[in-house]
Amino acid sequence: MPKFRHSVITTVLCLVLFAQGCTMAPKYERPGMPVPRDYARGGGLHGSPAQVPVWRQFFRDPGMQLLIETALANNRDLRIAMLNIEKVRAQYRIQRADLLPTVAAAASSSAQRVPREMSMTGLPYIERQYSASLGFSAFELDLFGRIRSLSEAALETYYSVENDAQTAQIALVAEVAGVYLQLIADRELLDITRATYKNRKGQYELVANKFRSGVASQLEVSQAKSIMEEARSNVARYATSVGQAENYLSLLLGAPLPAGLPDIRKLSRVEMLADIPEGLPSSLLERRPDIQAAEHRLKAANANIGAARANFFPTIALTGALGTLSNESSQLFASGSGFWSFLPQVSLPIFDTGRNIARLEMSEADRDIAVADYERTIQGAFREVADTLVQRQHIGEQMAAETALLQSTTQAYNLASARYEVGVDSYLNVLDAQRSLYSAQQSHISTKLLRETNAITLFKALGGGWQ
Repeated sequence: MPKFRHSVITTVLCLVLFAQGCTMAPKYERPGMPVPRDYARGGGLHGSPAQVPVWRQFFRDPGMQLLIETALANNRDLRIAMLNIEKVRAQYRIQRADLLPTVAAAASSSAQRVPREMSMTGLPYIERQYSASLGFSAFELDLFGRIRSLSEAALETYYSVENDAQTAQIALVAEVAGVYLQLIADRELLDITRATYKNRKGQYELVANKFRSGVASQLEVSQAKSIMEEARSNVARYATSVGQAENYLSLLLGAPLPAGLPDIRKLSRVEMLADIPEGLPSSLLERRPDIQAAEHRLKAANANIGAARANFFPTIALTGALGTLSNESSQLFASGSGFWSFLPQVSLPIFDTGRNIARLEMSEADRDIAVADYERTIQGAFREVADTLVQRQHIGEQMAAETALLQSTTQAYNLASARYEVGVDSYLNVLDAQRSLYSAQQSHISTKLLRETNAITLFKALGGGWQ
């Protein structure tokens, strides 16, 4: 009996170890990148790789760092993404557990009264039976790699979800930084609009006084009032934008705005973001978490083909147990009470109305879809980076032009105001100069914001930096 037990256990373990090394999944080959090697019009992303610090060094402004840290700790969407990792990890462990038998111990007792009509002695009696066993039930030998392929698919799915969480984290960092800059830009626009309103109100009062003195016309009074009310409307609009930006920032943080956050009201007071270095290849796209997630989904689909192929081959399941059996509880572990059972089962698909063929075709179609999705993700990422670089290539020239425009419109407004006050020029020129100045101030702030958000977009497009 002990020799047989040892031989049975040894045989089962050998079959298990042999089965774990087999799989019928096709050999995985990474598809080629369907994009050029370099960003042709990118202005610097080509050549040998360079290094850039991580987000904490990329976003160097203390207030921005405080907000990002708060969001990473409290944002609910990111928390859900991280919990999904734990969920899929557990699913993978469940699938992998099928590679080994589940051994369980069991103990039971039964009692049955046999009536005298059924008794061999003509007398009723009570029949009792006690048992204790250790065994496994319906363990499938993975000779053709079905379970192993499913386990590999579950592992690749886990990796893809992990990459999706990294994508969510990078997107959150970029979103918080962008909304913070937008909030500061809205504050600066609000302050400029308030100053413009105050100036226009003073101009209106001046023209009204001149009208009462008979120097100005009713038309000039109406014109001065119209641009004053226009400025007052813009004050309300930008005040609304500031409040909405603060609310959105609080939502991203998952908490109220930190008490120690500085009240910055000019973009020029925000510490500049780290600049992009020269010499970055397009192969950096491969480090983007969303591209990595797409590749892991492709690997999972490839592994599912192996599981679908294994369905065409026999399935071997083993059930076995070792234990003791006795009619008396006191004799349950006595010598000679041992028993064993071993039940192998073989199932061979013969006719299934094409079900297995359809499953294989479906898994191959899923693999082809995953290839297309992987290539589409790379192409979309390439375009994001290329578009950002094209914008970055010209943004310096745009910023210089906006600065020169602001200086010229400021000078024009000062000259028009001075000429009107001494009666040399008409008030219409003052109105035009005021509108041009206000528009130039708005454009100048918007371009400064664009310059900073361009760097944030590139940070996100390259997968959280370009180190």
